Formats: sequence, structure tokens, C-alpha cells
Amino acid sequence: MSQPFSYLQDQLCCGEVRLADIAARVGTPAYVYSADAIVQRYREYDEAFGGVPHQVCYAVKANSNLAILSLLARNGAGFDIVSGGELFRVLKAGGDPRRIVFSGVGKTEAEIDYALSEGILSFNCESDAELDALSRVATRRGREANVALRVNPDVDAVTHPYISTGLRENKFGIDIAEVEAVYGRAARLPGLALNGVSCHIGSQLLDTRPLIEALEKVLALIERLRAAGHPIRHLDVGGGLGVPYQEGESSPDIGRFVRTVCERAAGRDLEITVEPGRSMVGEAGVLMTQVLYTKRTTAKEFVIVDAAMNDLIRPSLYRAYHGILPVTRRDASSMVLADVVGPVCESGDFLAKDRQMPRMDSGEVLAIATAGAYGFVQASNYNTRPRVAEVLVEGSAWRVVRERESYEDLVRGEVI
Repeated sequence: MSQPFSYLQDQLCCGEVRLADIAARVGTPAYVYSADAIVQRYREYDEAFGGVPHQVCYAVKANSNLAILSLLARNGAGFDIVSGGELFRVLKAGGDPRRIVFSGVGKTEAEIDYALSEGILSFNCESDAELDALSRVATRRGREANVALRVNPDVDAVTHPYISTGLRENKFGIDIAEVEAVYGRAARLPGLALNGVSCHIGSQLLDTRPLIEALEKVLALIERLRAAGHPIRHLDVGGGLGVPYQEGESSPDIGRFVRTVCERAAGRDLEITVEPGRSMVGEAGVLMTQVLYTKRTTAKEFVIVDAAMNDLIRPSLYRAYHGILPVTRRDASSMVLADVVGPVCESGDFLAKDRQMPRMDSGEVLAIATAGAYGFVQASNYNTRPRVAEVLVEGSAWRVVRERESYEDLVRGEVI
């Protein structure tokens, strides 16, 4: 993917649009996304399959802004959802319910009923209890639900433990040693059409070898299930491909990964689904923030900005690294080692620790890089801070796709 953000005459731009111009009009903090980069990444996945039957189902949890969902729907994407709210968003954005898969360990019966009423493609089920619930709801509604069992292959994704999902001790999926017995029992339940197997071992993987190891286990399982008489037609390999957050990291080759999956699955008459999220939108977004003050103590230099952990929680939650770029590039001869921190009243409120960066002045605007995934979607109103604006850049044009919250928005729905 070509770089969606680059300098032109010392101004950081998203395509042809200067971020400084957006900041001047919209204010800060604000998320800015590149539509061109998102579409380019979707096509990279889609075209890599060639003639192999497939679905590219974008993982809505990564960034659920309606404009982004609409953009992807218009380009032919399907969607991977994990809640009734995400289903509502996808439908509101014009997504085709026949291209939606419903994942997650805790679907309520109300959510299941909603998904059945809209005619979604399939449910990725993760437990005996969930299969029983889906059977009850489908039977009550007089529908037959397409089902894939999510397998836990006990493969280490080698990622942050909070986003590792394929080990036996994780809450996700059905132990691969138990899947055949579960499949046999579930196949007798009314209202279910069991025809698939799914697997997702974690997020932010820069090495695809664990994904291929899990795939080999799942393909062997499919052969055993077919030998037992189960008509497996669908393979969902999940998502998980990562993006480079800092220098020295490189993202996996998407085309090579997809082609490897297709080669390993060849000759099995399977439709293949992938569920990319972070790799679709992560590099396509930045969070703009303005420097409020600088502060020096006997121990530290601090750059205090108007964005905080409630706007982008990844550094505080995962100790995640995000590059920080000045929106207007300046002379870097005067450098400082500083923590970039927000106004929230916690010591855990930081966007960068011990970062070597040009000395900043109040009023300067910074861009927190690679913030398109798991940014705004994890935002909160902690410290009663309004959630920020979101902007989508398309070519030389840009528009606000979510207004900044007002103080009135913060209390809407409450009563005294």
C-alpha cells in the first residue's frame, strides 16, 4: 500500500489534503482517514484470490465509522460482526446481510434473533451452549442458520496476550480435540445447517507462520469431519495480519498470504473467508492533536497535548507504540526526550514514553500515526471529555464523517 500520509513542502498531507487545513477547520483532537488507502487495501485482499470462491469480510470492530463501512460496502466487501450494534451499523451503511458473518463468544438470543431476521450469511459458533441457543431461536423463527464452528487450534500467535485468541487457555473457540464430538451433536440440532469451520488465533501478527500452522490443523480437521459425513463447504481463516507501528517492523505480504491459503486449501472445494480489520484500516488513519503546554520536571520532560487515553487507549492499554509526526515539519536540530501525555487525571494517560522528538511549542499540531484501527472505536467519555471528530479524505476532498460531541451530547439520555 502506498503511504497515505506524507510530507509535501514540509506539510503533512493525506493524499492531496494538508492536515493543517483540516485542523484549522475542524479543530483537534480529530481522527483523519484515507478512503483511497482503505479501498486499495481491500482490493489487495480481494484480487489475491483470483478465481477462488471467497469472501473478504471486514472486521467491523477495527473501525466502525458509517462512512468507512459504506465505502467498503460499495466496493463489494462483506463484514465480520461481533454484536447486534455492529450489525445495525453495517445495515445502516448499506452492507449486504448475505455477506455478513457473526462471530464472538457471547451472542445474546436477542442478537441472534436480529441477525436471523436480517438473513445474514453465517454464524461462527464457539460453544455447545451457543449452538443450543442458536437452535432454539432459529426453530422459533422458522429459519435455518448457517453455522461454522470456531476452532481453537492451540497455536501461539506470538502477539500481545490481550489479543491472542488461539491458545487453549483463551476464551475463544472450541478445543480442536473436541470439535468432532461437538459437530456430531450439533448436526442433530434443529434449525442449524452446519457447513463450515472457522479459526482466528490473534491480532497484529507480523509473521504468518502461526496462521499457516493453524490452517494446516484446520484443513486436517475438515478432512476428518467430511469422512464422518459432515458437508463442510466453508473455511473461515479469520484475520490477524498486522501493520508496522514502528521503524524496523514490516507488514506481511497480503497477496502471498492469501495465495498460500488458497494453495493449501486447493482441491477441497471450499469457499474461503478472510476477516481483515487492522490491516485494512490501521495505516489509513492518524489522530491529530495540538500541543497545549510543555513541562519540565527534575526527572522528565513532558509534552502535554489535547488528546488523551480516552481518545486513543492503545498506548495505555497495550503499551503500544505509535509514531508521532509534526503536521508542519520543522528544524529537528533541537531535540528532546519527552513523554507525550494528555489531560486525563491518570499517570497512565500517555501517547508516548521517552520519545526522541523535536522540541515543541504550544499550538503546534502533531499526528499520531497508524491510528485507523482500534482508535475511535475504543474511545470513551472518561473525565467527561467529548469524543472527537472523524474526517474522511477522498482524493482532493475531505468531509467530517462524525461530528465532535458537545457537552449536551455528554448528558443526553440522563435524568436527574
